[in-house]
Amino acid sequence: MRVGQIAVDVTPLRASRDFRWLFAGSFITMAGTAIATAAANWQVYALTRSSLAVGLLNLASGAGLLISVTAGGMLADRYDRRMLLRAVQLPAALLAALLAVNSLQARPQLWAIYAITLGLGACTGISSPSQTAATPALVGTRYLAAAAALGGIARQLGQLGGPALAGWLIAGPGLAVCYGLDAVGFAAFGLALVFVRPLPPTAGAPRPGLRSLAEGVRYVGRSGVLTGMLLIDTNAMVFGMPQSLFPALARTHFHGGPATFGLLAAAPGLGAMIGAATSGWTGRLRRPGLVVIIAGIVWGAAIVGFGLTRSLPVALAFLALAGAGDLISEVLRNALLQIYAPDRLRGRLSSLYLAQVTTTPAIGNTEAGLVAQLTSLTVSVVSGGLACVAGALVLGGLIPALRRATFSGPTREELEKVAAGSGAAGS
Repeated sequence: MRVGQIAVDVTPLRASRDFRWLFAGSFITMAGTAIATAAANWQVYALTRSSLAVGLLNLASGAGLLISVTAGGMLADRYDRRMLLRAVQLPAALLAALLAVNSLQARPQLWAIYAITLGLGACTGISSPSQTAATPALVGTRYLAAAAALGGIARQLGQLGGPALAGWLIAGPGLAVCYGLDAVGFAAFGLALVFVRPLPPTAGAPRPGLRSLAEGVRYVGRSGVLTGMLLIDTNAMVFGMPQSLFPALARTHFHGGPATFGLLAAAPGLGAMIGAATSGWTGRLRRPGLVVIIAGIVWGAAIVGFGLTRSLPVALAFLALAGAGDLISEVLRNALLQIYAPDRLRGRLSSLYLAQVTTTPAIGNTEAGLVAQLTSLTVSVVSGGLACVAGALVLGGLIPALRRATFSGPTREELEKVAAGSGAAGS
């Protein structure tokens, strides 16, 4: 196999000016958010000395997204998607600035960190479905896997450099700089969107409301591929997400401080970046759904290895392997989502997908912190990884539609048949 067949496909960046601007603005925002998230996790742990409190911070972000993401999906199917993306950048920048102000107080308020994080999650919930649903219009269905891989590189570069930079900034200039960079990132994304053409949906959706949302939910329920994707990733994130334990593990297991915490937080991003950079083969898979299942097993097994070692280099290697598996799964799930979803439902289906992707890690972090509180850090990490492996095997056996999913997707007739069955009551 030639290097060109392995390396990430950059055709979407070459072919679409609008996608280049969207990609650049999104990358800057994700990097700032990664820095701020790591800073907030460290600040909450420093204030409380509780891994459960860190997990609850992640839960606050997930709750904010969950509150707003369904509305964001319905809006993305009815209104211009670029307009919705631009609308949330200024409020998000102001919220990040408030985190900086709070961190400069003599006694930073813990409740304020939770409340502002909730608000930032809500902003993400409004904008993310529009960004996901807009991608097919910018790159075409042929390059959806490549676009997802490029998005993965951008996100993982941010998550790789962000926590490591956050560790350095916390020990140096301080938390306020971390939050300030997040505010600048949101503003930069808003500026980049000025150069992206309008992105209205191809067909008008019903007015946002319960009936509109129910149409999307019914479609997912009738599609074995979409249901299987959601369940596989839910299993991995609920049982195999130990991020809230990283501050405690950095101090107790690896006898370090902010720098060690930064390395632990960044290691999955390094593995994911390597996975994305070598993802050229993913666009040629005959059974991408089967690889989604295998990637879930790789994630869980790597988390088990991470939980059993006391060597920092070995632990970082296992976290990198977990990140690579997660990235490949994410690339394939993103592509399959767009292929198996009709455009008139793409915003709502993207919102349901994003709600699962974003909120289940928060639940998993809370679960990991609670199990660690009741047992130990090692038991929490290892038991979660084992449960993840077992769940992936069971779900893979029970959902043949996911195992058989292809990039050619369903025929137009099959897709519309599923859509008609889900939308009769909502149209």
